[in-house]
Amino acid sequence: MCRNLAFAATALAAGLVAVLSLATPVQAAVQAMTPVAAPAAATPPPPTPTPRKKASAQERLDAERLPPLSRATFWAREVDIDPTDVVANVRLASALRGLGQYAQAADTARKALVIDPNNIDALLEVARAYVAQGQGFYAIDPAKRAATLAPKDWRPLSLIGVAYSQVKRDDDAQAIWRQALALSPNNPAVLSNIAMALATKGDAAEAETLLRRATAQPGATLQERQNLTLVLGIEGKLTEAEKLLREDLPPDQAEADLAYLKRVAADQSASGDVPAPAPAAKADPHTWASLKGAGG
Repeated sequence: MCRNLAFAATALAAGLVAVLSLATPVQAAVQAMTPVAAPAAATPPPPTPTPRKKASAQERLDAERLPPLSRATFWAREVDIDPTDVVANVRLASALRGLGQYAQAADTARKALVIDPNNIDALLEVARAYVAQGQGFYAIDPAKRAATLAPKDWRPLSLIGVAYSQVKRDDDAQAIWRQALALSPNNPAVLSNIAMALATKGDAAEAETLLRRATAQPGATLQERQNLTLVLGIEGKLTEAEKLLREDLPPDQAEADLAYLKRVAADQSASGDVPAPAPAAKADPHTWASLKGAGG
C-alpha cells in the first residue's frame, strides 16, 4: 500500500508539473499582447540663436546723419553686439554728448581707450565731454595726448584752445589756435572758437568778422552759423540774426532762439556788457557747450 501511495504522489506531482508547463506559453502570449509603454521622448535642445550682425559700412555712414537719439540707439546696438568695437564706442560717446549726457559720453570714450589706449578719436571725445560741461581743466590732458600722437592734426590743438579759454589761459588759447590755423588755414571750426572767445571778452565786432569768414568756408557747418547768429544778437542786429535762424532751424526752435537773442540784446542795451555764457551743463546751443563739436 505504501508503494501505491508513493506512486500516486509521484503522479500528482507530475500532473502539476504538466499543468504548469502548459500554462507557460499562455502567459507568454498574454505578456506579448500587453502593450509596453514607450520610453519618454528626449526634450529637444533649444534652437541656437542666430548671431546678430554688425551694421554694414553704408549703414554706419547713414547712422551719422540720424538725429542724436536715433544715432545713440544705433551705436548702442553696435556696442552691444561687439563691446570691443572701438569705432562704435567712440561714435556712441559722440551721440551721448549730443544728447547732453556728458558724463556717460566720457565714460564710453574711456572704455574705448581701455581697448585702444592711443586712439585719437577716443581721447578727443573724452576732452570734448569735459569741455561741454565747462570743465576745461580736465580736457587738457587727453587733448594734449591726442596732439602728441597726431602732431599734424588740427583738432587736438583747437580743443586745447577751448579748454585753455575755459580756465582763463587766454594768451595760451590764442597761441595754440594760431598753431591749429597753421595746420589748417581758414579752418571754420578754429575761426569760430577764436571768435567765441573774443565775444566772451566783449569784442563782438571782431568776433563777427571772424565768424563771417568762418561761415564763408567750404567746410562750414551749422554750428558756425549759429555762433554768428549769437554774436549778431549780442550786437543787436536782430533782423539778420532772425533771417539766419529761420533759414537754419525748425520754426519752433527758431522762435525760441529768437526770444533768447532778444533777451540778450535787451540785457546788452541795459548794461552795456556782453552777457556771460549760461552754464554749459544745460547744453544751451548759445554757450561754450556749442563748441563741443567745433573742437575737432
